Amino acid sequence: MALLKIDTAFNIDLEFEIAEFHKRLLAYMIDYTLLIIYLFMMKYLLHGETDSYSSLVLGMDEGRIATDILAISVPMLFYSLLTEVFMNGQTVGKKILGIRVISLDGGEATLGQYIYRWIVKFFEWPFLFGFIFLSTPTIIVYTFITAICGIAVVVTIAVTEKNQRIGDIIAGTVVVNTKTKMSLDDTIFMQVAETNYQVSFPEVMRLSDRDINTIKSVLTQASKRNNFDMCNRVADKVKDVLKIKSDMYADQFLEKLLEDYNYLATRE
Repeated sequence: MALLKIDTAFNIDLEFEIAEFHKRLLAYMIDYTLLIIYLFMMKYLLHGETDSYSSLVLGMDEGRIATDILAISVPMLFYSLLTEVFMNGQTVGKKILGIRVISLDGGEATLGQYIYRWIVKFFEWPFLFGFIFLSTPTIIVYTFITAICGIAVVVTIAVTEKNQRIGDIIAGTVVVNTKTKMSLDDTIFMQVAETNYQVSFPEVMRLSDRDINTIKSVLTQASKRNNFDMCNRVADKVKDVLKIKSDMYADQFLEKLLEDYNYLATRE
């Protein structure tokens, strides 16, 4: 399995398992199937029919066209963008297959990166738009055309070092495996439940969001592999940079830094 090594601000290499191509393909097929189901379901709910070809031949009133655009076209058009933004780099298909989009620096992809990936997808995997005029036969033809265009995507993923499609290369992202359930725990944010919370290391605010994200990634990987050597090295580096001392275990020290950062950041 291909591994992606990312140099962090603390000179620690983070390792991510690059998602296998078959997982990415299956995830896309799941998402595509969901969109097709949504298309026919909405056609039936709105107009009592699943095939719009007869409506095209007979003519469609402007009100129906506008309704179809708002209720069908727009949601399908923005599906991949919105799901990746609000599901931390995952669509429904990616979540089922356990893969996720991340930035090449090892952190969460930014909104701009998601937008770049989404725009380029129009040229790589032609997206469904104009569904108000699609009939069942044309959807079959469209699926065939999409598969043909997908050959270029397959070639690009196969020849690039990090198994990136063109959208990933332009956006500076990569798709990796993830075995954890995506939540706020996968970001730099942590829940600080104590009402009378005491900050131990106010110096933590001198670190950047990327530094904090690196610490979070190191802790996550250390916990998965039960290997805390990286934690020791990062903790020593942080203490040296911030000029602070602590007798806490490395993992506890880094956890406390994250808690302090989140507590102070939410009160700025």
